[in-house]
Amino acid sequence: MDNESGVTRDRHYGKVQWTNKSFNVIDTGGYVVGSEDTFETAIREQVATSLEEASVILFVVDCITGLTDLDKDFAKVLRRTNKPVYLVANKADDSEKLMMAAEFYELNMGDPYPIAATSGSGTGDLLDAVVTNFPVDVEEEAPEIPRISVIGRPNVGKSSLVNLLLNDTRSIVTDIAGTTRDAVDAHYRAFGHDFILTDTAGIRRKSRVREDIEFYSVMRSIKAIENADVCVMIVDASRGMEAQDVNIINLAHKNKKGLVIMVNKWDLIEKETNTARDFEREIRSKIPHLNFVPIIFTSVLTKQRVMKVMEKAVEVYENKRTKIPTSKLNEVMLKEIENFPPPSYRGKYIKIKYITQLPTYNPTFAFFCNFPKHIKEPYRRFLENKMREYFEFEGVTIQLIFRSK
Repeated sequence: MDNESGVTRDRHYGKVQWTNKSFNVIDTGGYVVGSEDTFETAIREQVATSLEEASVILFVVDCITGLTDLDKDFAKVLRRTNKPVYLVANKADDSEKLMMAAEFYELNMGDPYPIAATSGSGTGDLLDAVVTNFPVDVEEEAPEIPRISVIGRPNVGKSSLVNLLLNDTRSIVTDIAGTTRDAVDAHYRAFGHDFILTDTAGIRRKSRVREDIEFYSVMRSIKAIENADVCVMIVDASRGMEAQDVNIINLAHKNKKGLVIMVNKWDLIEKETNTARDFEREIRSKIPHLNFVPIIFTSVLTKQRVMKVMEKAVEVYENKRTKIPTSKLNEVMLKEIENFPPPSYRGKYIKIKYITQLPTYNPTFAFFCNFPKHIKEPYRRFLENKMREYFEFEGVTIQLIFRSK
């Protein structure tokens, strides 16, 4: 966060949960008109793409700066979208600035929502209004045909992988980032399973500005992740794991998708005895909370270990559908809990009595105990690690919830 205009160039995006609803949010750069600055031109295009993709729009204005001609111009743009728009008057940090928010009624875009982003003041009322546009979250049903989505940064080999697997040039492949215009679905059969295989490079147009390419890639990756059962995340070995890779991986994790990391272009790397081991350590150091995700080193060009990636994606999908008998779950986990019980809370002993897997699409386990609210995060992680030790959940996000017995 910065007070200087124009510093939002790295995209901020992620999964948001409010009450019983969840949605993805994307922060765009500030809208600028009449500038010849290359980045500002790119940002304008990003904003236009965001408006096209969005279900709900938050129009953020500044209480300290007050109403500007640019605000008025952009309000005209937003009125043409025919989408719900919420006017957000930011920096309403005290009663004086709160009164300044009234100036924005002139935009004729409804009541402004005064907030202070730095403290979170007022954001609850705003979110309450925003989520009225979204359906209540319901647990997914198992799909008839699973979907494997190929995701990642531009020009890491997504289309090349899909083309190799299908033995058919379904997507144009060049060394210019940004040639895949939209997601491409294809039926694929391997290891006894039918899949929908999706190439989600998903960049709408070529651009001289790398900033643009990254933004369009993210927009398409978000949709690809939402629709997937398993995501194959491709990382370019010649560039290593970069911040954008970590962002996309975390988004897949937050959406509870199966995940396989495929390090492509391994043929370009000069090898020594421990090159692969050191490279894997470097990746895992950047996503320490995802130590259960498999990492496979490949080369689409030489076809090295490509089929192993798809075999692993099938395994992850099967792991995602694992149902553990309640008797086996309690037999294994209650012994571990007895050997290492949860820490007491203010002299109260916490006792976990019973465990069961809930009938949900994503693996979810309910631990019934006397003080569920007092189970702390370190102990939850201990239980998850033990679950993974005894049961096969490689590549799969599992959820542990605690309920009163």
